[in-house]
Amino acid sequence: MGSLQSLPEAHFHILIVLADGDKHGYSIMQEVAALTGGKTKLSPGTLYGAIQRLAEEGLIDEVRSTAKDERRRTYRITAAGRRAASLEVQRLGVLLDRARTNGLASKPAKV
Repeated sequence: MGSLQSLPEAHFHILIVLADGDKHGYSIMQEVAALTGGKTKLSPGTLYGAIQRLAEEGLIDEVRSTAKDERRRTYRITAAGRRAASLEVQRLGVLLDRARTNGLASKPAKV
């Protein structure tokens, strides 16, 4: 992932929730919805298309499920996935800083 490229929104959300630990598809959908206050709800088609692409790019791996239902697939973020998500956070941070400088976003509260 180059410095000017960005992750598709669904991919970024999936990487964020997987950074907290391994999850199966339905859990990913629920956590993305919770993370975004219900504003982003991944459909199964969007989710599994994104999962396939992330796996092809080496950003996530499928792991053997320890659940009783072996049909349930579980996914894990890879080191490359963490780097890609970190780069996206940095890219978005630069944009947010610029938006603050231009008066489009409020400055963070002093702690």
